[in-house]
Parts: sequence; C-alpha cells; structure tokens
Amino acid sequence: MRAVIQRVAKASVQCDDGHQSSIGKGYLILLGIGHEDNEENCAKLWQKIKKLRIFPDAEGKINLDLATVNGEVLIVSQFTLFADTRKGNRPSFINAAHPQLGERLYEYFVELARRDVPVVGTGSFGAMMDVSLVNSGPFTIILDTDNM
Repeated sequence: MRAVIQRVAKASVQCDDGHQSSIGKGYLILLGIGHEDNEENCAKLWQKIKKLRIFPDAEGKINLDLATVNGEVLIVSQFTLFADTRKGNRPSFINAAHPQLGERLYEYFVELARRDVPVVGTGSFGAMMDVSLVNSGPFTIILDTDNM
C-alpha cells in the first residue's frame, strides 16, 4: 500500500459522478492499493499517518500531529501510485489491486480514519476526479507499507 500525504491548508475533490468533498487544514492522502495488500496494511499505514508529526508548533518546528492541530483528512484513491514504467513509455498497472479488492480496502482505510478524525472527506472509488489543494509548506511525504 502506498500513500502520498500532502499537508494542506485546504483541499477538495470533484468527481465525475457528482460527488464532491472538501477539507480545511489537514492531509490530502492519495492512496494506492496493491494486489497483495490487506486490512493489516491499511491499519499499519493509517497508524503511521495519524501519528506523523509534520505540523509546526509555536516555535515553527515540525512537531505536531494531526489530532493536535484538529486537522481534517481528504482520502482519494489513486491506483496510478502502482505504475510500473520500467519498460516502454506506457505505464503498466499490473501491481495495482483488482477493483473489488481495491475498493474494499479503500473503504476500510476510510473507516479507520473516521474513527480518529472528525472530518474525513473522500473521492469516489474508480471515478474520474479533479483534485485541488493548497499544499502548506509545501510538505509532502510518501509512505509505502513495504518499507515500514
């Protein structure tokens, strides 16, 4: 499982199915699910993300976590995080989860986040989406459960 976590002042998603969601200060999480991922990977990744201390404290040091700053979360599924570009110019997505598995684990990850964060927005799994953000910092972290 892979995630790109962007610390944001605000973020929003507009989906081609009409669904839209937005947050204020917090994290935009682009979530990629691989074909070998499971609920354990979801829990491991969420625990890491929620404990990340990447917000500035009163002295400007990167020292505060999401809960301390009353942050919000926007989670957008992005299978393209599993793109394999080693051969040719057209990416292969063979390592991305099958849609049924991907959607189930995406929904589970969202559920985990909602247990800890009062405001959790989402995209629509499998939909075409337009994502907007104001990256605060900019500050972007990439996590992969294979390396945690």
